[in-house]
Parts: sequence; C-alpha cells; structure tokens
Amino acid sequence: MNVLVAYATHHGATREIAEGIGATLGQSGLHVSVEQVDRTRDVSGYDAFVIGSALYCGWLKEATEFVRRNRATLARHPLWLFSSGPLGTSPTDPQGRDVRTTAVPREIVELGNAVRARDHHVFFGAYDPAAKPVGFLERAFRLVPNNAAILQAGDFREWGEIKTWAATVAGELATDRSADGKGVAPAVDPTRVTEKETGR
Repeated sequence: MNVLVAYATHHGATREIAEGIGATLGQSGLHVSVEQVDRTRDVSGYDAFVIGSALYCGWLKEATEFVRRNRATLARHPLWLFSSGPLGTSPTDPQGRDVRTTAVPREIVELGNAVRARDHHVFFGAYDPAAKPVGFLERAFRLVPNNAAILQAGDFREWGEIKTWAATVAGELATDRSADGKGVAPAVDPTRVTEKETGR
C-alpha cells in the first residue's frame, strides 16, 4: 500500500512531524512518501493519505488548496488530517478552554467533510523567535502586542504522541488491507481532538 504524507510548513517543524509520521508508517510495512504539498503534482498513485499543516490563524493556503484541488481523489481513499500549532505546556488557555480544541481551524469542517477524513489531530508545535517570519500574516501576527503571550519560544512537540497517532493510522490501514480495502471512511468530526499521550 502506497501512502502519501503531505505537509505545509513555514519553518520546518511541521515537516519534521510529517517525517516522524512517515517513519512510523514505514516501519509497519507501508510504502511511504513524505512531500511538501506545493511540490506534489500527482496523487493518483497513492492508496491512502495523511495531510497536515502548520497553523497560522488556520491552515496555510497551500495546504487547503492542495486538498480542494485533489478532493475527488482524496475522498475515495483513507485519509487523515493533522495540524501543528499550539505553543507552551498548558493544555488549557487562560479561559480554561482546551487549546487543542480552540486551535481546530475553520477549514477542517469544510475539508474534513469534503474528503471524508477519518480523523483530525492537533499537535503542539515549535516557535523560534529568531527565525525570519514568512509571509504577511506571520509578520503581522508577531507585531500585535497581545500575541506575545501566545508566541512562547521553544519546541513543544511531543514525539511519543506523534508516533502513537501514526501507529493508530497504520493499524487502521492494516485492518483495511485485511478486509480487502472494503472499509468505508467516516466523515471527520471537526470538533474532535484525539487525546492520546499528548507535539508546528
């Protein structure tokens, strides 16, 4: 089974998450390609997909465009989505809300239903204030004084969580293969955030 792990990133942290997911899938015997979404031209040769994006007030534009452009093909295959973004070590914000839940981008409602994604998972991310901002949105976000508390410097990705989630994906694909690929992918619940071990 050929699996594409496609990602959109600004500074590389989401790429590393995608590579970690790909490594775990590969260890289960799957044939895995890890590619940046804007460098992926043809998705017709894949049997399953994992697609993710860094969060900057939502998914990066190239990620949403990739899903919309390929929605007909993606909807016919097992597919999972992930986002990378929340910073810090607290699971809740000052208002007591789950930061993973509040981080779920609006696009997931549309994209998840369009491609019948099986799950969407939010991983904690990483932020290096010394890295040059990419694009207008990121530059503007850094200039807003109230955002200073959100932009906590550090690497908050939890690799055990990433590996556990990827292993769950591999397990579902193994079940699909044993059933000759006759499983049906349910639409994603865009408000659901998988709580496993607890990692932009």
